[in-house]
Formats: sequence, C-alpha cells, structure tokens
Amino acid sequence: MFIPLKDENPTSRFPYVTVFFIGLNILIFFYQILSPQGLQYYVYKMGAIPYEITHFKTLSFFPRISPPLSLITSMFLHGGLFHLFGNMLYLWIFGNNIEDFLGPIRFVLFYLFSGLGASLTHIIFNPNSQVPMIGASGAIAGVLGAYLILYPGAKVLTLVFLFFFIRILPIPAAVILGLWFLAQVLNIGLGGGVAWFAHIGGFLIGIGLIKIYSKKKYKVWIH
Repeated sequence: MFIPLKDENPTSRFPYVTVFFIGLNILIFFYQILSPQGLQYYVYKMGAIPYEITHFKTLSFFPRISPPLSLITSMFLHGGLFHLFGNMLYLWIFGNNIEDFLGPIRFVLFYLFSGLGASLTHIIFNPNSQVPMIGASGAIAGVLGAYLILYPGAKVLTLVFLFFFIRILPIPAAVILGLWFLAQVLNIGLGGGVAWFAHIGGFLIGIGLIKIYSKKKYKVWIH
C-alpha cells in the first residue's frame, strides 16, 4: 500500500483554481453533513444516475435535479470524509502542476471535461444502474493521466506500507500513477461501491486531452 504525500515538482504560479476546487468540495461536503436533510439526501438529489441518462427520464422515487445537470453536480459530492480526503489529497499533489501547465481557464475546462468523460464511461458500462454516482475521482483521474504524460520522472514523496516496512520514499510519478491505474483495472468487477470504469475513463481522457493540448501548444511555440 502506498499514499502519496507531496511531489517534488515546483510550479511557477499559485494554483488558484486547484485551491478553489478543493475548498468548494470541502464546503459542499460539510454543508451536506450539517444540513437538516443530511448527507444521503443530497447524494440522491444531485448524484448522477446512469439509468436517467440512458433512458432520458428522471426517476420519480425522489425529488431530483435534471439528469444532464447531475453530471456536473455529482462531481462535487462525496460520500464520506475518507472519500473526500483521498480525492483532495490527490488533487492537491498533482493538480497544481497541471494548472500551471494549462493556465487557470484551460484547467477548469480540462477538469470538467475529464469529470464528464469519466461519468459517461461509467454510464456506458452500467447503463441500467439506478445507483447514484458521486465524487471528484473521475475528474482527478484526468489530472493523474495528464501528470503521467507531462511529468513521468517527477519524484513523489510516498508513504509506503509493506508488511512491517514503513517508509517515506521518493518514487517516480510514472511508478505511482502506473500502479494506481493498474489497481483500477484489476478492481473491475469487485464492486465495493466504487465506479472503477469512471476512474479508468477519466485517466485515459486526461491523457488524450493533454496530448492534444501539448501538440497545439508546441505548434504555437514554433511559429
């Protein structure tokens, strides 16, 4: 088991958008748990339900927002503190460098498109599911995919657990992110309430988007 703690990859500007997304996710989570309706109310009200998207209708068992809008709102909901902490940790470690590379506005678009693509990947493989899908994992997976392409050799200080071996080690990002992606693939079919296909889809979409942008950026530089 490994937990990334910090990357050794400085940025040239403060990551305002990354900090904003982290703050927004935290505020929404605490609003959920402190509201009179409770956490589950917002999960079922604003989570993305694959059945609604594929059948073009809203399920009537609970007051819901429109299905297309739920693809956005679901990206800012979390089911528990551990879920929130894990996502925000990865976003903080890897998101600032992607924002630094893309710039604030492009990073917003990149993040949202990665999240939408991740959700649609999950929906393609689970078209009749009536279980709400929530979390920023898909969008953050896109960030991880982009980081793998841009900074594969960057060192990531990682807390490593291996039986009685517990150390903080600098490990190349390619190893950390490659193992992360492999874990998502190997966990397909194991259930556990995790949208594994969303993680995989977001990761691959992030790779594709950053490659497209990198080529365009390179063409601008050489003219």
